[in-house]
Order: sequence, then structure tokens, then C-alpha cells
Amino acid sequence: MLLRDVLKEYKFDCKARKLSVKTIDGYMRMNGYLFDYLEQKHGIYDVEQVRASHIKQFLLLKEEVGAKPQYINDLLKVFKCYFKYCVDEEYIQTSPTAKVHNVKQPKVLIRTFNEAEIRKMMNYCNGRDFVSMRNKALLAILFDTGMRLNEIVTMKREQIFDEYILVHGKGNKERLVPVSPFLSKVLIRYQVVHDSYFDGRIIPEPYVFVSYRGKKLTQQFLGKTLKEIAEAVGVRKDIRVSPHTCRHTFAHLQLKNGLDLYSLSRLMGHENIAITQRYLDGMQDDQVLKAAQKTSILQNLL
Repeated sequence: MLLRDVLKEYKFDCKARKLSVKTIDGYMRMNGYLFDYLEQKHGIYDVEQVRASHIKQFLLLKEEVGAKPQYINDLLKVFKCYFKYCVDEEYIQTSPTAKVHNVKQPKVLIRTFNEAEIRKMMNYCNGRDFVSMRNKALLAILFDTGMRLNEIVTMKREQIFDEYILVHGKGNKERLVPVSPFLSKVLIRYQVVHDSYFDGRIIPEPYVFVSYRGKKLTQQFLGKTLKEIAEAVGVRKDIRVSPHTCRHTFAHLQLKNGLDLYSLSRLMGHENIAITQRYLDGMQDDQVLKAAQKTSILQNLL
């Protein structure tokens, strides 16, 4: 069976499993890189011809041209999913990726915003106009829920309830994140200003966060807005200012405040707890000690 013919089937299977367009496009593109290599270097076009050595050689080639370990492991993950499909459909008996292992990744500590910087950024958006209120609500969502960027820009008003937000996460998986009294107040004020600002006007987009013209915000716009606010309040230069850093900050502060790892994993919509454990790497020893003191068995029992 031709590799590319099976890939067409696999794409249909991904759509049937309700994977996002972005995810499917990534799968198609990455598998295409491997197929190009197999055809050009080894004259391989059929699924049955692929061996573990071919995949190892391809990944080694990527490493030699400077690809980062994370990217190489992402490629391997995509290949494993594709060849698993081939096995499931009985095109091959065993996957050629079965004996191909991830490369070791260096631990990268992501520096997060500190509490003073969060206060400054929130206070910066203290205006009463539509844009200021919207930006403050965006910051509040980022820091108080740990939601992903795409989850925020695609959020609709019917997803917001009194005590929680119904999040449509990766792979259309739903989860609940709590709405604190502070976040609730910020969202209500924003909705009041939003409705007043667009009173009598047709809003073309049904999303919670829109531009002053009523259009859906892009992920790039949100990232740019965050950087402008961070620069205005003097956030440290060694902080990578991005919505994902806000997500890391949320995780660190939740752990610091005593939330258990399993609960945090559910709030963040991770597939497994191993992903959430990475956030522990960025915590300082004193933060871990203080968190443990708050959850002391005897302190809370006696």
C-alpha cells in the first residue's frame, strides 16, 4: 500500500475523530517530510518497505541540521500515530517506530511573571473604555484560569456561567475551569461595557472577545497586546512575554498556593499528569517548601 494513499485515509480518520484543522495539517505536513525523504533517498513508496533504520536516519539528519530535541520528538510522535493507524488497518503487522525512542530533551526552565508584575499589568488596564475593559478581562482570563490562547479567542458568552467556564479544549474535549469572584466581577463589567459599546450595531462575530469593530480577535493580536502592556509596565527583560507564559504562571502560582498536581492537570486540560509535571521544574525549592507547609498533614489535622 502506498504511503501517501494511506495518509489520505488517515486524514479522513483524523477528521472523523474531530481533531482540529491545525492538528491535522501538522500531521499531514510532518508525515510529508518523512515521505519525501524515503522517496528521494531510499526509493521507498510503500508502507511495507519502511524500517526502523529509515526513520532513525531521518531523525538523525534533522538533528545534524540543527533541529531541537523537542521538534524531533514531535516528529516521532506524529510518525508513531500514522504507523499505528497502518497496523490497526492491517497494512503492516508491526510499526517501524516501535523500536525508535525519543531523544533526550534538556530541561528548559521557563521564567514566569512575578506577583508584582501581574498587579502592574492588571492595574494598567484600569480605563473605563471598551478596549481597556476588554484587555483587563483578557488578562484576568489568562492569569486566573490558565486557559490556552485558542480557547480564549474562540470562547462564546454561553460558555460562561456563574461559577465556571465550559472550555472547549484540544480535540473538542470539554472541561470546567472555576470563575473566581474577582474574575466574575471583571467579566461582568466588560460585558456591560461591551453591550453598551455595540448597542444598536450588528456584531458579526459571536465571540466574547472582539475588536472595537466587533471582529474576532486573532491569536497574534492577543500576543501583541500582551507584549505592549508588559513593556509599558516594565516587565523584566528576561521574561518571554506570551500568553503561554501566563499559562505557566498560572500553573506555578496554583502549585505554590497548594493545589495538587492532579487537580491542576484537569484544570489545564492536559492529556496526562506527566505533562503537568513539567511545570514543577520551574519552581524554586523555597516555593515547593512553602507549598508543602500549607498542606502539612498534622498542621491541618490537629
